[in-house]
Amino acid sequence: MGAGWELLLKTAGCRDVCGSRHGPPVDDRTTGSGSSSSEGPESMAIEVETKDCSMLGDAEIEEMAELCEDGPNPVGIGRLSKQSEDWVLATTAREAGRLKGFAFCTLERIGGTPSVIVGVASIRRTSKRDTVLRALMSELLRRAVLAFPDEDVVVGTRLNDPSAFEAYRSLLDVNPRPGHKASGEERAWGRRFAKRFGLSSFSYDEHAYRWKGSGEPTCVFDHCSLHPEKIDDGVVDLFAEVDVDRGDCLVACGWALVEDLEKLL
Repeated sequence: MGAGWELLLKTAGCRDVCGSRHGPPVDDRTTGSGSSSSEGPESMAIEVETKDCSMLGDAEIEEMAELCEDGPNPVGIGRLSKQSEDWVLATTAREAGRLKGFAFCTLERIGGTPSVIVGVASIRRTSKRDTVLRALMSELLRRAVLAFPDEDVVVGTRLNDPSAFEAYRSLLDVNPRPGHKASGEERAWGRRFAKRFGLSSFSYDEHAYRWKGSGEPTCVFDHCSLHPEKIDDGVVDLFAEVDVDRGDCLVACGWALVEDLEKLL
């Protein structure tokens, strides 16, 4: 395996890719499912739950739609209901009972390889969003190792903002990534995930891992970094030709090694 997420962040090269200013960083900690963050006596635990999408109720779908409205990628109730039919599992992160983030996903084998395919996902813009992101991803990977013990797992999703690459911070061989020319097999994984997402091959650039939209919003992994000034300029450049209004996105994939996955059990 090659270089991982550390290549995607650096301290210098400030640029606010979220288009807004954020408050000071907080000391968030998480260990995945049932995780908690420590910020003082009033800190509440981040509670993570995964259920079958068929078990989602109308109230939960409405909650998810309300959360999405806070960000640049709103997904209405009708579309979320359709997404719940397209995906198998729904993972939610709550604090004091209030929804802070969610992700729809499916665990399956693509060409025999264990895969986590993440559909629509969104993190609420709060000072604890990094903690919520880590809790969600830890739970998705924990589910993966339960489904595919003793195997490496590849994770794929769609992104339209550099911040969302933070979801891949614990993964290796992330593609696309700055300064790396993808091999034929790496590009093949991009094509496989693009096909799995139902993206037209005629609009997909396998070298840039970029899909050109058709004017409709695309369901993506929506997250805004708490520290946008630390995002590498090279990562930002990956999105230079992504037209969010047109529905463009990057198809990103990365690997979780079995030895790292086993630590989540």
